[in-house]
Amino acid sequence: MNDTYLTIKSSGQGFYREKGSRFISYAYPVKSADEAKEIVESLRREYHDARHHCYAYMIGHERLNWKVSDDREPSGTAGKPILGVINFHGLTNIIIVVIRYFGGTLLGTGGLINAYRTAAVDAINNCEIIEAYVYESYKLTFQYASLSEVMRILKEDNIHQTAHSYDNICSIIVSIRLSIKDTVLKKLSLISGLAWEKTSVQK
Repeated sequence: MNDTYLTIKSSGQGFYREKGSRFISYAYPVKSADEAKEIVESLRREYHDARHHCYAYMIGHERLNWKVSDDREPSGTAGKPILGVINFHGLTNIIIVVIRYFGGTLLGTGGLINAYRTAAVDAINNCEIIEAYVYESYKLTFQYASLSEVMRILKEDNIHQTAHSYDNICSIIVSIRLSIKDTVLKKLSLISGLAWEKTSVQK
C-alpha cells in the first residue's frame, strides 16, 4: 500500500519580472482546502494593491483534491501553469500563490503562462521537497496487566504515541503508517481484552 507522498517542508518565496510586471510567488505546505483559502485571503490583504492573486493547490496523498484560480487573468493563463509546476514535481499538500503587479504592458497568452509558471518554479526552488507518510491514528484500550506486551509491539514496529493514560484500564493513542496498519493491528488483536478504535487519518 502506497503511504508516501512528496510535499514541501516549509514555505518559500519566488519572483519574476517581465516588461514591467512583477510576479511575487509564495509556496506553502497545507493540509486542507480551508487552510489554503486562508493563505490566499491573507495574501490578498497583504498585497491589497496588486491587480491579480492567482493560485493553485493540491491536497491529499491521492492527489485528487485540487483547485486553480486565474483571478481575472485570461482563462488558463495563470492557475493552470501554476498547477503544472506542482504536478511536474509530483507534490501535494501544497498551495502556490502568484501575485501580479501590472507593469503597463500586456504580455499576451504565452507571456502570461510563462510568467506565472516561472514565478511558481522560483518559489519551489526555494523550498525543501520532502517525502512524507500517511498515518492512521488509533485509541488502544486494555488492562494494565497487558501494558508490557502492548509496549513491546509498539517498540518492535516503531509506533509513535501521541497520548497515553496508565491506570487499571490503560489507553494509548498511536499513529500507525498506513502500509503496516493491518500487520500491527493483527498483533495487537491477539492481546486478550484489548480494544481499538480509529480516531483520524493524518496526511
